[in-house]
Amino acid sequence: MRPYTLATRSLPELARFLGVNENVPNLEFSGITSSTKLLQQGDLFVALPGSKYHGASFFEEAIKTGAVGAVTDRAGAEIIGETLPTIVVDNPRDIVGDIAAWLNRSPFRSLFSVGITGTNGKTTTASLLNQMWSTSNRETGFIGTTGVLVGHEAFPTQFTTPEAPELQSAVAVMVERACKYLVMEVSSHALAQKRMRGSFFNTVAFTNLTQDHLDFHGNMESYFEAKAKLFTFEYADFGFINIDDPYGVKLSELTEIPHATISRTSKRAHWHYDNIHQSSGGYEVAIRGEGGILIEGHVGLVGAHNLDNVLMAVALAVKSGVDPLEISSNLHKLQGPSGRLEKVDIGQKFLALVDYAHTPDAVERVLAAVREITPGKVIGVLGCGGDRDATKRPIMGAALLAGTDFAVFTSDNPRSEDPQTILNQMTSGLNMEQAGVVEVDRRGAIAIAVTEAQPGDTVILLGKGHEVGQEIHLVKYPFDDRIELARAIESLS
Repeated sequence: MRPYTLATRSLPELARFLGVNENVPNLEFSGITSSTKLLQQGDLFVALPGSKYHGASFFEEAIKTGAVGAVTDRAGAEIIGETLPTIVVDNPRDIVGDIAAWLNRSPFRSLFSVGITGTNGKTTTASLLNQMWSTSNRETGFIGTTGVLVGHEAFPTQFTTPEAPELQSAVAVMVERACKYLVMEVSSHALAQKRMRGSFFNTVAFTNLTQDHLDFHGNMESYFEAKAKLFTFEYADFGFINIDDPYGVKLSELTEIPHATISRTSKRAHWHYDNIHQSSGGYEVAIRGEGGILIEGHVGLVGAHNLDNVLMAVALAVKSGVDPLEISSNLHKLQGPSGRLEKVDIGQKFLALVDYAHTPDAVERVLAAVREITPGKVIGVLGCGGDRDATKRPIMGAALLAGTDFAVFTSDNPRSEDPQTILNQMTSGLNMEQAGVVEVDRRGAIAIAVTEAQPGDTVILLGKGHEVGQEIHLVKYPFDDRIELARAIESLS
């Protein structure tokens, strides 16, 4: 994604911006990337050092594709030599976002921008806020796990939070197309890897913090510290923090930016529920906000975790200028995003759902929500991803067994790992007896779950949600839980 009207800068301008004294030719560039696969004619190539090889090793490919210059460290400059005009900096990874924002004229500053971080709830909260903006006829942009939206036009993305050059370019496209509001999910990886450098939000939000990504962060404290970086004046003017979460309480005490608190359980928070009454297909709620604001209506989503998401989204919407009365009148229209408790209905006598839950806390919360609406048995299908935090696997397995009447343990995206090894870790120490089975093949696992279902039961597939592929031995095969679930149900007739 790049603006039609490309911004251009010159290499000498860049050298001055970076504060380095480089004798570089007066050549203009109109894009920036650290990937030769994304590089286009007239781009600046940022060659980053890597764990296995240096990005500068691909300088010949960059030149062939049309790079006009490079930014790299001294090791990279030695590899490139005199073949490409090069600006040398100490740590190019630290400044690539700053360069991308500078090239695109700081696009975040041209919108009312909201950044949402946390382990669970980012996608749903962002989607709900985007819906509130859309129903009030505001031109919006969305960046997150499910992709990038510019108005109603969708674009795929490889990461929850894109790399800095692609991120700044995408936001520049939004500005070019007259979007006035942006909501995006901000991952801990993006903050730790400095992909967010050059970005700035009017408001940021913290949903919760539970075990995930410890393969990357090492421990919960480092994970928290990565998230907390968003709540600094480098990235934001104001924040909303969920203090029902213990890490939210900690963040509220530590953050340097002005902030408001939200809570589903405590009326001491700036934003809270005055009343919650479970009703058919959701809840009747009364939300109390700062200054005595009262927003009442029907929420058609199930599960306590979705009450948290709605509360955060409502607070963010009001902060952005949406009329509380308008929110009240449209509250019943809110829908969950793709792959989040998404129904698959082809006329069967039981409820069939697909959800993205892939952390212990998310699995526990989603199964509790499903239990609320299921008169019969809850039948769950779950796997754990390969090449990711292995310590959460037995916890997720225990959550599946505890939260269902019949548990089917299967594969998620095993990636380079042996699927059976992952399953052994998931089921380690569990006494499944008649309440659980193991089936490595996910398609076969879905068939088992559907065959087990009776009228009044719920079958829920967990872990992959909106994903449309399954990665096995580093090969991605087409696989959509929603399609596979529909096919398995259809085969019963």
